[in-house]
Amino acid sequence: MADNIYPVFDRIYDRKVKEEILRQSARVIWFTGLSGSGKTTLAANLEKELFFRRFFCQVLDGDNIRLGINNNLGFSGDDRLENIRRISEVSKLLINAGIITICSFISPTNKIREMAKNIIGRNNFIEIYLSTPLDVCEKRDTKGLYKRARSGEIKDFTGISAPFDVPACPDIEIDTSKYSVRESVDKIFATIIDRITL
Repeated sequence: MADNIYPVFDRIYDRKVKEEILRQSARVIWFTGLSGSGKTTLAANLEKELFFRRFFCQVLDGDNIRLGINNNLGFSGDDRLENIRRISEVSKLLINAGIITICSFISPTNKIREMAKNIIGRNNFIEIYLSTPLDVCEKRDTKGLYKRARSGEIKDFTGISAPFDVPACPDIEIDTSKYSVRESVDKIFATIIDRITL
């Protein structure tokens, strides 16, 4: 089948041209952390901050992606890997279009995050680890997922019955039980501004 595939990247405008038009450097800003750690909240608020400052960006969020492009995947180890592989390929396409891409995914293991970095490109990847303690995440759980996981109703739930590997060297680490949303977004923006400014 690969013999019949002919990429057209050499016939379309490249990333550099698109970044110049958008006046920004495209990057993938990747939030990782337990369910309830604040990934979706900070991703949404970071998008608002970037738009306010005239940056063009797109949020990819775990639940939204699983309702659409990855609606055929479950939560087994293989499906989690495929989930992130597809997201990484989509993210790569978006940054090649010059778009700052904000990803909000548990992405629980080092293997999964390494795969994402390799697909997207390490220079393009900004990793934000939300180190919010498990007990705080459980208290925030409006969907009741942790309770269902502890009762055995949900199998392979990250932090309860499935592992979460703490990132070794994230670009940013934030415990959202210690910082407000505003403080967290300010901290992230201060760290990434030089990397997203053309």
